[in-house]
Amino acid sequence: MNRDQLTSFNPTNLSQSRPSDLNSIFLQPVAPAVKSCARQQVLDRVLDKISKQDLLGKSYVEEYIRHKYRRNCKANTLRQAATSLEQFLSFFASRGNTVLEQLSREDIEAFVEALQDRGLKLTTVNSRLRNVYAFVRYLILEYTGFDWGLMERKVKLKLPDRLPRAIDPQHLAQLLSVIDARRDRALILLLLRTGMRIGELLNCKLQDIDLNEQKILIYQSDKTSVGRAVYYSTDAQQALLAWLRVRDPGKQHLFYGQKDTPLCYEAARAIFQRCLQKTDLQYSCYTLHCLRHSFATGLLNAKMPLECLRVLLGHSNLEITRRYARLSDKTREEEYFSAMERILKGDVDEHH
Repeated sequence: MNRDQLTSFNPTNLSQSRPSDLNSIFLQPVAPAVKSCARQQVLDRVLDKISKQDLLGKSYVEEYIRHKYRRNCKANTLRQAATSLEQFLSFFASRGNTVLEQLSREDIEAFVEALQDRGLKLTTVNSRLRNVYAFVRYLILEYTGFDWGLMERKVKLKLPDRLPRAIDPQHLAQLLSVIDARRDRALILLLLRTGMRIGELLNCKLQDIDLNEQKILIYQSDKTSVGRAVYYSTDAQQALLAWLRVRDPGKQHLFYGQKDTPLCYEAARAIFQRCLQKTDLQYSCYTLHCLRHSFATGLLNAKMPLECLRVLLGHSNLEITRRYARLSDKTREEEYFSAMERILKGDVDEHH
């Protein structure tokens, strides 16, 4: 069976005379495009932007960004650090400071209050604050004139410990029933059945997929830099094979945009929003990340051990995975309704 015979292969019935090696049929090698390092490109853009600003302590910021680049920080980390420091140092100068060595705890507190007054999400404010403190620590260790006391009593934010938001099973069934486009169905089902982060799936290349074992290799996670293998179900395999039949075989990425670049997040989000609109769920506040939450909740309800789920999700800390147990603790649910039934029947030992 070769690629010219794919029209006779039905991906919705994998049990019928399934070929022994799907990889050799659907996943032909693609020569990688020659391109410069994304991190180098981001570094150049960030430094160019900083150089054009009248920023207090500009030379310190430039050296700090280079320092993070040498430490192999991700491109997005460089961008976030630069954005946070541009905002902070502009605010710092607006308070009448003339040199960076004047930095005090009061300046950091005022910056946090200013961000909160702008209505930014608490997680965004906390991200800005962490970037500022990472910069302060670098200044203290690398230069003289900066007070270590800034690190001894840090400004801290109390973040809410929210439950993950999974998609209601009925809504999920409605959502899957309206996805007709092969690419869109493959995208949504792979997110739902693998638990991959959207950035991980959009960066997935054909060479990362093993169709025979229904497995995708994530060589380096965008978030944790730790590699892992994820697996996907039969319905996701059907959707994936259907997409592979019609996609451009000359593209490296499984889901691609213009030329050979990966599909961008905005395009993936638009696909998901269109699906929500078809089912009148556009005001439900569901996001692409909710598919990952649904994946985790479903596996826990099916009695998967937490440690196994942690590895599949790529969490570095089991406590992060444990949040899903709070969302889907069937034992606690059963105990509650059992106890409540006894209360309603009056079958309660008052002297207990």
